[in-house]
Amino acid sequence: MAVKSANVIARVEPDIKEKAEAILSQIGISASTGINMFYRQVIHSNGLPFRPSVPERRPTALDEMTEDEFNAKLSRALKQAEAGEGTSADEFFESLRQEILNEYT
Repeated sequence: MAVKSANVIARVEPDIKEKAEAILSQIGISASTGINMFYRQVIHSNGLPFRPSVPERRPTALDEMTEDEFNAKLSRALKQAEAGEGTSADEFFESLRQEILNEYT
């Protein structure tokens, strides 16, 4: 039995399309497969498969900072590192993994 298909026509910013398709290609799936997967997750979740939200505090981009602001942030980060404050990358990614697992289980 042949699988039926339907077309989806959507307007997407060219750079977003290019970046997303490059990532999908790296993991070995086509844009059509990626969109199909997204639609299946919408059905499974009975809504968006992620929680749209406005971040409480948006990180400041480098080009939005003055040189003095950048140097102050860098200095503060260096002092924290020298004092042994912070979290290792392994610990950070493990906590992030746990947060994601908790969100979707």
